[in-house]
Order: sequence, then structure tokens, then C-alpha cells
Amino acid sequence: MELRQLAYFVAVVEEAGFTRAAERMHVAQPGISAQIRQLEKEFGHQLLDRSGRTVRLTEMGAAVLPYAKAALKAVEDARLAVDELAGLVRGHVAIGMVTSHPVDIPTLLADFHDEYPAVEITLVEANSGKLVDDLHGGRLDAAIIGVAADLPGLDLHVLSDERLVAAVGHGDPRATAGRMALADLRDQPLICLPSGTVIRAILENACTAAGFRPRVAFEAGTPLVLAELAARGLGMAILPESFVHNRPDLSPVALTGGGLRGRLAWAWRANGPLSPAARAFTTRLAGEPS
Repeated sequence: MELRQLAYFVAVVEEAGFTRAAERMHVAQPGISAQIRQLEKEFGHQLLDRSGRTVRLTEMGAAVLPYAKAALKAVEDARLAVDELAGLVRGHVAIGMVTSHPVDIPTLLADFHDEYPAVEITLVEANSGKLVDDLHGGRLDAAIIGVAADLPGLDLHVLSDERLVAAVGHGDPRATAGRMALADLRDQPLICLPSGTVIRAILENACTAAGFRPRVAFEAGTPLVLAELAARGLGMAILPESFVHNRPDLSPVALTGGGLRGRLAWAWRANGPLSPAARAFTTRLAGEPS
């Protein structure tokens, strides 16, 4: 029995198929199939049910899976322990981020790579809900997320904390007053980020507390597009205040009575196991000024 056979077995289970597992492991599909057949031969039992559209575990496979994962984890931990004792930092750091944030990611990653050239870095973009799930699930080591409430199990390094405002074009009569009650948003056509984003969650929670559901007429994936839609007179965009002050064609309208504020932060697991490479990265983040 070889470690690669266990790795292929775990990959097929997690990807629910041989094709995606082969892509993940960067090997040809027939090679994975052959190695798993050899593994099944050594156990004397079929581990995978290949009869359906997706590959499923047999009863024997379900029994083997946790031990296969434990064996692979033990080997990886042993390698990391040796590297740490030798003063080496190698491995992989998986980083996530929301679409809009104030961090110079290219410079940050380039500087980290210069200091730790043996560390492989990957970067993905998603909404905050998905990023938080991936942090808890160990699929990400650190991420820039929007924060709407306490996040148990995560450490945070706050990057910004500002109020959310309703942005309107300069020709809008509401721009003159400069403020309005949150309750006055009822039945107003709003422009907001999609569900799953923190700004959308903050808006919906505040409106629910005020006794109504927001009428979101337009959704867009980035605050810059929201601002452009509002500037064209298509509605009120719910945005961090800094996005409005930087645009001469928009006016901020403060929302009273809701306490709408949004935070951006670097986040990483507080108590979960971190590799030496991930620890080096999060240590660097924790030392950066907010």
C-alpha cells in the first residue's frame, strides 16, 4: 500500500469522481483508476461504488476513509515538523478576498514570496459568506472579509470600519437634505451587493429590525458598479461612505436609526492547526497597521 494510493482515494471521494480527482492531483485519470483498483485488491474489498453518475463510497470505503485521511495528515505533519526544526518554511498558503478592499495584494504577496520563496501561494475571490465557510473548513488560511457581527473561531485584523450610507446622484432631491431615516427606505428602489455579502446582510438585518424588507432593484458584484448605477439616477446605492466621497457625481445620504456600519478585516482560524507557512503569513498580517 502506498501513500499516493490513499491520496488518490481521498481525492476521488472528495471530488465525487475520477475526472475531477485527476485534475486536482495533476495525473491522468487511468492512472488514478489503476492505483485505486490496486488499493482495493490489497484490502480485498471494493471501496468505491462506480455504478452511478457520481462515485460513492461503499460500506468498506466509508470505514477506510477516516484512516486514509489520518495517515496522509500524519505524514504531512511529520514533514512540516522537520521543516520547522530545520528553520525552513515551505508548503502552501491559500488566501481569499472580497472584490473591493484597501489592501495592495500584489505587493503583499510579492514581499511574502521574496521572504519565503519555497511557499506556494494561491488566491481566490468570493463573497464573505463563502470565505468564512472556507476558513472554518480549512480550505483557506487567511482571507479579507466583510464583518457584520462577531465571528467565533476566527481572529481578525481590522482594516477599516466605516458607516454605510445611501448614495444618490447630485440631481436627486434627497442629496440636499443629506440624511434620512432608515425607515424611509421602505419601497425605495435600492442598489446593493448580492446576497451572501456582508453589506447586503447588514442592510437586510437593519430593515428587518425596522419592520420591512428592502426593495433591491439592482444587484452588482462590486461597489464601483453600484456607485455608477446610482450616479445614473437608477436608485439609492448602499455603500461604505468612502466610496461616495471619492466620486464627484455622487452625494452621501446618512441613514439614521439603523446604526449601519461595515468592517473589513483579515481573518484566520483562531484555534485551528496552521502550517508553518500559514503561521508566517498571518504573523506578517497581524503586524501590519490597521
